[in-house]
Amino acid sequence: MSELLKFFVKYSSWFLFVIYLVAGFALLFSNNPFQHHIYLSSANVVASGIYRATNNVTSYFSLRDINEDLQTRISDLELENYRLNSVIRTYQEQLYADTMTVDSALTRYHFLIAHVINNSINHSHNYITIEKGRLDGIEPEMGVIDQNGIVGIVNVVGDHTARLISVLNPYLRLSCKVKGEEQVGSLVWDGRDPGEAILEELPKHAKFVKGDTIVTSGYSSVFPEGVPVGTILSGSRDREDNFYTLRIKLFTDFSTLSTVRVIRDKMKDELSVVEKDIEVKNVN
Repeated sequence: MSELLKFFVKYSSWFLFVIYLVAGFALLFSNNPFQHHIYLSSANVVASGIYRATNNVTSYFSLRDINEDLQTRISDLELENYRLNSVIRTYQEQLYADTMTVDSALTRYHFLIAHVINNSINHSHNYITIEKGRLDGIEPEMGVIDQNGIVGIVNVVGDHTARLISVLNPYLRLSCKVKGEEQVGSLVWDGRDPGEAILEELPKHAKFVKGDTIVTSGYSSVFPEGVPVGTILSGSRDREDNFYTLRIKLFTDFSTLSTVRVIRDKMKDELSVVEKDIEVKNVN
């Protein structure tokens, strides 16, 4: 206690000066309007600075809560977006199934809608992967088309996915013809342009002109007759060759392939049994 008293006595003149200074400022700012206005303005500036600093500190420590709230809202919006996309996709598939460009005599066929999850067009042998498989009713040797024309044939089937041999693959050869004619040729990709293919072995008496439509022949259960393939760009025939070779502009744009239809032939099993019986009789 004595030490505290000694401290006040030692610095008593300073304490007295501060008291007089505060009292003088109080009298000055309270009794003079101009000085009072300056005091209030300065006080507001100082107070605003303090409030601003306090608010910045408080906001900084609140960022975590704000971030968590935003993440929750974003998650809810993403789930809603997925739900809406699923609804839109369902309606698109229903609409897609009603916009076939093939001929109408397809009552023996059933179409399974599938979405492409992998596709190549720049390799020498191209394949396509779809997101449906054995559990969805997909089987090997099923034909695949899109809204424009042929796409390929199912090659390998898993439970939930399947691989197709693309039309842009020299291993795949399809029986095709000029629409409205009966002469049949073999469609194959020559590895050059992903938008074009070659129709080989078309008999020399076949009639065609540039721009004619090429369609599937229907000589198998893989593709119905009349599925659009493309249009004729040009044709050539060697003097010693009895067949035409036509260059075809494909209807299907493989660079933008996204949704396809897998063709199920309801008569496939019956046809297989009949053809097997015919083969057995021919052998006997």
